[in-house]
Amino acid sequence: MLRSRLKTKDYLLSFSSALLLILSFPGFNLWPFAWFGFVPVFLALNNKSIKDAFLLFFITGVIFWTGIIYWLVHVTLAGTILLILFLSLYFALFGLIIRPCTKDSTLYTLVFIPAVWVLLEYARSHLLTGFPWALLGYSQYLNLPVIQIADITGPWGVSFLLMLSNVAIVEIIWSGKKAFWPRLKITVILLAAVLSLVLSYGYLRLSRTPPPAADTVRISLIQGNIPQELKWHVASREYISSKYLELSSAAMKDGADLLLWPEAALPAILEEEPSFFERAKGFAETNRVNLLLGAVTLRDTLYYNSAILVYPNRQTLRYDKMHLVPFGEYIPLKNVFPFLQTIVPIGDVTAGKEYTIFRIRGREGKASFAVLICFEDLFPELSREFAKRGARLLVNITNDAWYKKTSAASQHLQGSVFRAVENRLPLVRAANTGISAFISPEGKLLATVKDRLGREIFIDGFQTQSLSLYAGSLSFYTRYGDLFIFFCLLLALYAIIIPLKT
Repeated sequence: MLRSRLKTKDYLLSFSSALLLILSFPGFNLWPFAWFGFVPVFLALNNKSIKDAFLLFFITGVIFWTGIIYWLVHVTLAGTILLILFLSLYFALFGLIIRPCTKDSTLYTLVFIPAVWVLLEYARSHLLTGFPWALLGYSQYLNLPVIQIADITGPWGVSFLLMLSNVAIVEIIWSGKKAFWPRLKITVILLAAVLSLVLSYGYLRLSRTPPPAADTVRISLIQGNIPQELKWHVASREYISSKYLELSSAAMKDGADLLLWPEAALPAILEEEPSFFERAKGFAETNRVNLLLGAVTLRDTLYYNSAILVYPNRQTLRYDKMHLVPFGEYIPLKNVFPFLQTIVPIGDVTAGKEYTIFRIRGREGKASFAVLICFEDLFPELSREFAKRGARLLVNITNDAWYKKTSAASQHLQGSVFRAVENRLPLVRAANTGISAFISPEGKLLATVKDRLGREIFIDGFQTQSLSLYAGSLSFYTRYGDLFIFFCLLLALYAIIIPLKT
């Protein structure tokens, strides 16, 4: 086995890849860089030993994840470091698996490497409760023609396409150097064919005239902009409650059927200080409006992160968050590793168990919708299940105030864009400090809460929009789920087995 030590050039290539990938995500949004971001580190991987391949990609992962989730230091420094190191292991494992491909590259490499990347992204999104943040495909959330395939493949198809592009570019470079013209021709033809199919489908979906709306609902998003240090301060409760009611009163002039307040907008635990909830119910009754608000609730000594719909007649319906944030709402394995509680000292929240569908009637029709609390919008399976149970609108309420004025809010928005496209449903999100947005079923940002200077985060305000709701059939992805993952698994196995038989 040829062994080598990493040289300065290798480190520079690793850094270059990490930098290109970071720049393709918010807050730079230079999404074209993702199409070739892995090329430098792939070139550096050629003829590396197992140890060096692991180290090369681990370093790339550490730099990438540091540039992506740096904002977590506002919550926990130790936890941020541990998470970066853990996530970088997926990069390192990727480098180990694909390392033989650089020694004996074949045409099967073109499909094997993208398939492996997608399988690792899928594993990261599910193992240990999952962390589906900054998937490679998410970098294209503003590239509307490309992301339309998500209604068939989920986000995994876009990740596959991007990695295919990276691998093809490397293949073209090496084929050109070695004068492997037949392989070069096939590589170019394959990449061009796949891109043509994806873009043709994307532009076709974007050009379609939507059917007549079955119902229309008018929604106002209320962005309170409550600093995290004030959110649970006893002396701030009256200020917080009054601010949401004042913004809601102003929004009522736009004739909303539904007002959306963010996650945990109620400034006290509902059962411990019911007066604040009573004020909200009184507002809904007086203004004859449906009001959805986030609140921490207490039942049988257990705390829940809840979304509560208050009807104009003061009746209520509640959804309890099912997918909790590890180290944010609970500590995984705390009985096995008690020291973890010293890294992020938090109180435990209990996970809900029921898929609640909310139903309202507005001036121009009725609406059935589901609520995704906080980072629940990052998990495709939740949105799919809600859509299959009858939701024609997805709502995300969240509080990203923890992360200050960073790219966290924009990175979070990426998941919401993909959930809209995957299920071909409009999605609206009310965020405490932003970004509060209306998203079309094609993933287009229709409107956001902004101030006069165009700022979207850490400003208060509201935005009202009428949304058309359609009674169409379920998308392929909603109906059948992650079939593309099985496709990638078959591709990976095929690429391994076929060369062994020849």
